[in-house]
Amino acid sequence: MDSKFPMRNTTLCYLEQDDAYLMLHRVTKKNDLNHDKWIGVGGKFEPFESPEDCLLREVQEETGLTLTSYRCRGVVTFLLGELTEYMFLYTADAWTGTLVKDAARNEGILEWVPKEQVEQLPIWEGDKIFFRLLEEDRPFFSLKLRYEDDTLAEAVLDGKPL
Repeated sequence: MDSKFPMRNTTLCYLEQDDAYLMLHRVTKKNDLNHDKWIGVGGKFEPFESPEDCLLREVQEETGLTLTSYRCRGVVTFLLGELTEYMFLYTADAWTGTLVKDAARNEGILEWVPKEQVEQLPIWEGDKIFFRLLEEDRPFFSLKLRYEDDTLAEAVLDGKPL
């Protein structure tokens, strides 16, 4: 990895049930880029993992659930200072197991949030864009989001500025 321009790969998944998303309120970790934000479940790739390997492992670790029906909705490229992050965005609508609310204790608190209330939560500005794309059931998309500190400075959808 070029240390001057670090890159990382991550997954993020929104489990859907009864017109609500399972969301993680990130309140636990110190020095967390996502501190106090509401996000989906997921995390960083481990060596030799595919996006699906990472997705299934992270969802299991953070929720106790094993996904049985999921869909890759798009790739979100985050530009955060010197860091480039490629996030594979998924939704899931079926799983086995029982939700273990404290499974995410190292990350935050899991809660089912009605979809119409998501935008009132403290979420990243760019997340509002991909929530809209999910709501529209848009086919696979590529979204580039450039942040300056916590402020969204640029958004590009499928190569076209928004």
